[in-house]
Amino acid sequence: MLSTVVAVVTQQQKSARFRELHQSGTFVIPNPWDVGSAKLLESFGFQALATTSSGMAYAMGAVDGGVGLDDVLDHVRRLTEATSVPLSVDLENGHGAEPHHTAVAVLRAADAGAVGGSIEDYDHERGIYGLDLAVERVRAAVNAAHSLSFRFTLTARAENLIRGKPDLVDTIARLQAYEEAGADVLYAPGLRDADEVRTVCHAVSKPVNVLAHSGLTVAAIAEAGARRISVGGGLTWAAVGGLQRAAMEILAEGTFGAFADSPQYSEIKEWLGA
Repeated sequence: MLSTVVAVVTQQQKSARFRELHQSGTFVIPNPWDVGSAKLLESFGFQALATTSSGMAYAMGAVDGGVGLDDVLDHVRRLTEATSVPLSVDLENGHGAEPHHTAVAVLRAADAGAVGGSIEDYDHERGIYGLDLAVERVRAAVNAAHSLSFRFTLTARAENLIRGKPDLVDTIARLQAYEEAGADVLYAPGLRDADEVRTVCHAVSKPVNVLAHSGLTVAAIAEAGARRISVGGGLTWAAVGGLQRAAMEILAEGTFGAFADSPQYSEIKEWLGA
């Protein structure tokens, strides 16, 4: 159970702890969508957290990609003030196509309290960036991260597999290029099975992040060699699914059976340390 007062942990300490988590074994970094979910996840024992662009957008009544950098950073500040574990931020494409946009996004994320962040190689308007530009964008983000007074863990994302280009060979070539550009963690959301995870992990030497889905397990991902597992918007949609089922039962049946298996508010208050 969390204390009612969030432990004072410096950004340097969070940074060191986050990097340590990537050095051996495999850990799950869940993605809260608001302060309440972040506090609960920390209280359950997760050692680091990451934002979810789609989950945060949902909480704001927007679509994924429809939230500006200022709002993202306000979200980061609220999460870092409410929790004591390392936080990595989903910076999407850096909120701009040019390399300087990724550098500014990293510097501003660090200023907001994050100790890590991810940059993807996809633009909702332009699609997948050409490799040369994508590498320049990663390199600019890495240089910005290295200019800080602490080690900001930079994750480079290759978006092919979830953006209509199911080309694992090209995806691996991109990850290798991002590794050469200095990225700390490599991430290709959309890997289907443990064999694909293993193929990616064998092709690079930096830690690999895997996006969880129902066809994978923590054990299978760990055995395949990945260091980190994130869930993206998964927890958000699980919560929304619970809301939908309860609401539809009320409308269709006039009953409240879905409430029976829900935690009581007294339990939630305990988890929050209230």
